[in-house]
Amino acid sequence: MKITDLFLKSSRPIFSFEFFPPRTEEGMIQLFETLREVKKLNPGYISVTYGAGGATKDRTIEIVKRAKKEIGLESMAHLTCVGHSKHEIKSILDELENSGIENVAALRGDPPKGETSFAPHPDGFRYASELTAFIRAYSSLCIAVAGYPEGHIESPDKETDWNHLRQKVMAGANFIITQLFFDNRDFFAFEKRMHEKRVTVPIIPGIMPITNYHQIVRFTQTCGAKIPEKLASDLENIQDDLEAVQQYGIEYATRQCAELIARGVPGIHFYTLNRSDSTRKIVENLRR
Repeated sequence: MKITDLFLKSSRPIFSFEFFPPRTEEGMIQLFETLREVKKLNPGYISVTYGAGGATKDRTIEIVKRAKKEIGLESMAHLTCVGHSKHEIKSILDELENSGIENVAALRGDPPKGETSFAPHPDGFRYASELTAFIRAYSSLCIAVAGYPEGHIESPDKETDWNHLRQKVMAGANFIITQLFFDNRDFFAFEKRMHEKRVTVPIIPGIMPITNYHQIVRFTQTCGAKIPEKLASDLENIQDDLEAVQQYGIEYATRQCAELIARGVPGIHFYTLNRSDSTRKIVENLRR
């Protein structure tokens, strides 16, 4: 089923979960055990990332195909511009559609490991908006694109980045999933501004449950998201107590999601880091 149809048919917010392809067979076994646990939460869909430079392309496609066929999870594959010609992208889209996958996330992607800047394939695409337009013209897939409530780290300012997002929607995107954020005011300001720009597709907030202090600091430095002062202070005080950090992260994300839902978001997209425990507890809290 196309994810936009899920939004239309559901009277409640749709919960979704993002995973990344493991590098080993042992990791794949563990991932599918996690996916079977996630299935019990009755999510709307899962998404599977692509890896820098498309390094995990084959595993990404394998996971979404198996998750849908073997477990019954509606699945969305990430697809990036990095390293792909138009012909290769056509082949990937054909494989997805022939396998019954109806959803794809169109992303520019990160440079391959060891490279500091993005370089498009000579017969490929430079921007996610170009990839989105190509997918829309070539296939019937439902397309998600990425949005950045605090602005993309490479963009000179928020307005420039949000104008680029509008271009992606105009190119054919069906909905937006945001980068992680920890201050809901950033999301609400972003959402309001996109509506002012006449963007009417669903905007889904992306939430990352905090499970490790040092890890979340690294993530936010990489993606440009900020950690609010009170949150940073609280985490610093318990940073070496992993259990306390995880519990704090569950409570913080639960409050964050509850406010977002109260304000009418159509869904919540959880960045799981291939772990289900914190996400499961957050979803259970919200459903109570």
